[in-house]
Amino acid sequence: MSTTEQFTMFPGQMWEKVLAKVKRAVVFMDDKCAESLHWNGGAITLFEAGALNVKQFSSFESSGENEPKAVFVVSTLLKGRTVDIIKDIISLSHFQYCVVFTTVAHSVHLLANNVSVELEGKPVFEQLEEKLCEWMGNMNYTAEVMQAPVVFAPVSQQLLLAPAFAHLFPLLPPDLELINAKRPEKKRFGNISDVDMSSLPTNLQIEIKSLASALNSLFETTCTREESFAVGPMSRLIAAELTNHSQAKNRRKTAPNKASIIFVDRTMDLTGAVGHHGDNLVEKILTVLDLLPGHATDIQVDMMELTSLHSNKLSQGTVAPGCLAQTPSSPARELWEAMLNSKQKAAMMEVRRHLVEAASKENLPIKMSIGRVTPEQLCSYVQLFRSDWEALESHGGVLQLGLATAQTLRHPALPRWDACLGCQRLLLQALGDSDFPTVLRQLLPMMKPMSKSGPAGPGAQRPSEDCGPEEMILLLIFLYSLADEAQPWPHQGREEEEEEELEKTERELIGALTLVITQEAELSPLLQKITGCVSVEEVTAPLVQSALERVFETLRGLTLLRDHLKHLKSVYTGSDGVHQASYQPFLEQVLQEVFHPDHRDCPDLEHMSGGLTDLLKTGFSMFMKVTRPHPSDHPLLLLFLVGGVTPSELRLVRDVAAAHKPGSQVRSAPNTLSVGTSLLHPVL
Repeated sequence: MSTTEQFTMFPGQMWEKVLAKVKRAVVFMDDKCAESLHWNGGAITLFEAGALNVKQFSSFESSGENEPKAVFVVSTLLKGRTVDIIKDIISLSHFQYCVVFTTVAHSVHLLANNVSVELEGKPVFEQLEEKLCEWMGNMNYTAEVMQAPVVFAPVSQQLLLAPAFAHLFPLLPPDLELINAKRPEKKRFGNISDVDMSSLPTNLQIEIKSLASALNSLFETTCTREESFAVGPMSRLIAAELTNHSQAKNRRKTAPNKASIIFVDRTMDLTGAVGHHGDNLVEKILTVLDLLPGHATDIQVDMMELTSLHSNKLSQGTVAPGCLAQTPSSPARELWEAMLNSKQKAAMMEVRRHLVEAASKENLPIKMSIGRVTPEQLCSYVQLFRSDWEALESHGGVLQLGLATAQTLRHPALPRWDACLGCQRLLLQALGDSDFPTVLRQLLPMMKPMSKSGPAGPGAQRPSEDCGPEEMILLLIFLYSLADEAQPWPHQGREEEEEEELEKTERELIGALTLVITQEAELSPLLQKITGCVSVEEVTAPLVQSALERVFETLRGLTLLRDHLKHLKSVYTGSDGVHQASYQPFLEQVLQEVFHPDHRDCPDLEHMSGGLTDLLKTGFSMFMKVTRPHPSDHPLLLLFLVGGVTPSELRLVRDVAAAHKPGSQVRSAPNTLSVGTSLLHPVL
């Protein structure tokens, strides 16, 4: 029987292929592979396997004369810029032996080179091997090129992430316009749900095929036959690609283990992605602390408090940052699991308990305290380890998580979290009581531009409780994702009048938000992406206004994303006079359908046919009763969130699955493993 342990062990098994080749080698690695390695033991595993050095995959890197072996690990196709960088590094070095690992399968390389049929051997890899020898200057030198799907990161016992696909996101209405613009008028798609694989841009096709290939390797290594289900247009494309994968047919015939995998588009529930409703410590840590450079998931923890240095601008960067990723067997990993799966209060108590236990083991003079956990209290415990280097090394993981918690709790931006939470609760009630333009206008007084001059001088900070432009954009997404469900709008007979009212309100919001953004002291990554500007000097009012008009076009499309569903159409429950209006997570509804004791069929969980037998069943079902596959048929269930998963949703999955264990329902729930392209959190 397949277990979650087998699947969480898979990423490490794939890295073993790389580790087997790094002895006496200089390793060059791109950021996406480095992030995967980060959660699979880190760079120390390469050095323990015999690597001489680890460097960034860059044209500006090289090795010395006494380093004749190189190993390249990349997450991209072996063509274009990637091959140019490999050539640059080799030309500046003195290699006699080169090994290149790519996470992209050879079959995808053929597609990228416009080859539509399978060829004998691996000609793309073989041609590059010849090129490598040529660049090294001797055709008798050794070159190897192979695939290693090192794309997954075991973030917890119940969660796998795929950092290499962190930017892969379901299609939105503006994407449909771009796709249709390149098609004849009679062949244009009416809905995102109608889009097929061949109509997508080539780069996106390659991404989807690469992901399907990586998932096939996952099931192949764990000897598992999967039943694929999909909710959402992008999920359907990925599930279909996995189902029709060229190597999957033989695997499904012989695999002894069985599992169900449900692909869910993140766009089915954007409310959950932008909401501040989660009572989760990790969600707040990911929100307020800076990401590690080049990473999409882990953050950097300031370790200055473990030194005698004073924290100021001069000392910044002197000490390497800490992080959340911990080795699997350490007490820190146990603490990390508790932080990820517990409510905030319980998680903070666990952090304090682990710090106290660590200090007690080292006989440090700790002062016990009970009651509320405070950042000052946690820091005082951490600082006890300052003068004891052996103790610091033994408990480094727990200390990093303790500091991450303390720095989050005292972060100046954290009050904004509570402000956004309160605002979202009020807006949730208002959606059921007022028309949509009226609710939108409630945001206008909150859009306060930052003054660049005044007592604080240039670059003044916004008051900690005030919402900035990023929070306003999140609130807009929150509202538009619920608008159509809360109150059908516009009302029949008043369409034209109410449409004009909405357009007027949107113009007011665009104007107010334009003023806010143009007066920002610096641009956050989100604002840089929206405006296309890197610095505030590039920002102009017309440019920002044009960008925001495109944002509002996308926002309008959010109201239609669940229209094709039959049962799971709404995540909003209105007030009934007794209970307040509430949000019900889409993922919770999916799991309730999966674990329902009646084993009922849900038409929104589309089963992807895996061969002639399934097609015959589909045909016979038109005139006779045929048992369709159900996600709860197998002992293991994988939930794949295309576009990312939030820490709050991880706890939700765990709680719902736990409530359906044997004895609690007629049918017991399968073991559940969450898989996501990234770990999401609101932006502050």
